[in-house]
Amino acid sequence: MNRLMSWPEPVVRVQSLSESGIGTIPDRYIKPISDRPALKSEIHDHLEVPVIDLQNLFGKDPALHQETSRRISSACRDWGFFQVVNHGVSHELMKRTRAVWRDFFELPLEVKQQYANSPSTYEGYGSRLGIEKGAILDWSDYFFLNYLPVTLRNQSKWPAQPVSCRELVAKYGAQVTKLCGRLLKAMSINLELKEDYLQNAFGGDEMGACLRANFYPKCPQPELTLGLSSHSDPGAITILLPDPDVAGLQVRKGGKWITVKPFPNAFIVNVGDQIQVLSNANYKSVEHRVIVNSEKDRVSLAFFYNPKSDLLIEPAKELVNEDQPALYKPMTYDEYRVYIRMNGPCGKTQIESMKSNR
Repeated sequence: MNRLMSWPEPVVRVQSLSESGIGTIPDRYIKPISDRPALKSEIHDHLEVPVIDLQNLFGKDPALHQETSRRISSACRDWGFFQVVNHGVSHELMKRTRAVWRDFFELPLEVKQQYANSPSTYEGYGSRLGIEKGAILDWSDYFFLNYLPVTLRNQSKWPAQPVSCRELVAKYGAQVTKLCGRLLKAMSINLELKEDYLQNAFGGDEMGACLRANFYPKCPQPELTLGLSSHSDPGAITILLPDPDVAGLQVRKGGKWITVKPFPNAFIVNVGDQIQVLSNANYKSVEHRVIVNSEKDRVSLAFFYNPKSDLLIEPAKELVNEDQPALYKPMTYDEYRVYIRMNGPCGKTQIESMKSNR
């Protein structure tokens, strides 16, 4: 773990590069041809990530409840992604929290530098993932913070400016955590498990949660790079608050990259690797990436709901039998996430490496 104590080379802030007026991007950000986005040809209007209204999920009408559950299950099996509306999180709080992070990224560099992070925890202001020297980098900056468990929550490491940031993040995190719990219940029931199965298997009240505020600056050559390389999320589920004005998230579906069109006041939800493991691949995490834009920058907030770090995660025994043997070896989340901290986003290589030889 000693390699995780510091970055292998000086960190360059992508926002500073963008604002310097460069006409071409440095070689460090140019992706291999096979990984570059075809910005115009990859918009498939006939394919859209499902949008699900959660209003009836825990309502009194059993037929509407069942239909909502069916749609969630179908999205988890077929897409690994879906958007949710009427999710219980205040629209005003969503708007204000996203705005306060945009204000943070507009602060002078010397203010943001006070929160510069290291790869040991990633907590703070960062501009790269992975510690490989000479690696090709992504066109983005971010701020990463721990929200749960409360023992890891250190608000002194959260931005003191803008002055409302800490309060908004605390309120936003509380409401999104409730949404995560509701979704895990629905997924448990859909997998024919007890409704609190997934929550308990991931640690119950000791589950982890963290927030990454993403800033994708304008890029003079968006066709050559990515804001975030292809990956699947290592945790349980992710709740993304996208930029309402600029699409950027792309989801891999049937070998094609589908650009997600944000629905007004919706969250984008995706299945993480740990759900894939625990469900024995009934639900699958899906590769996704972020493209960038030559005319507008973007801000998005990713809330990661994760297993307790030292719990062993393995396929649920209720979902394993002779016809469907356990597909994955047991591993703690702590062990699992070291891979992405060292290597950065690498498609689905990590989850594939966990497959059992049985």
